[in-house]
Amino acid sequence: MGKKSIKQNKNIYQITREELNYTRDKASEILKYISSDRIEKIESEKTTPHPDEILIMAKKYKKPELCNYYCSHECDIGKFKVPTLEMKDISQITLDVISSLNALYKQKDKFIDIVVDGQISEDEYNDFKDIYHKLDLLSLSIDTLKLWIEKKMLEGNINEDFEVSKNV
Repeated sequence: MGKKSIKQNKNIYQITREELNYTRDKASEILKYISSDRIEKIESEKTTPHPDEILIMAKKYKKPELCNYYCSHECDIGKFKVPTLEMKDISQITLDVISSLNALYKQKDKFIDIVVDGQISEDEYNDFKDIYHKLDLLSLSIDTLKLWIEKKMLEGNINEDFEVSKNV
């Protein structure tokens, strides 16, 4: 068995591997196409992982949140477009979704009034901005729910046939 790292500022990839009590050699066996040398370079931040490596790690480590981390922190486009998701308990996620839906429902008539003419007037702008923000919160809650479901699928707690087409 390899020695334990005493490094202070470990990145998410090293933390995840160590939480599973894998040495780099053991991780390399499990990840199949990623050598222990490559793992060391990723964990020591000498190199940035490739998207396909992240997909393998996320699946084999049963940590789909690695994909979100990579996209929101390391991908040049994702840094500006992908929100960082926080893994939450299903009850909290459900409350977030319902709260967002309720907030939007209260503003549905105002939303219809704003968009019915295809224009957003100056006096409608602040209301539209508020609705847009609430839509963002709903989207974030839905993405968090999807991440939770994906994690449960990888852990074997939800059947993989549950997965819905990406084109829906």
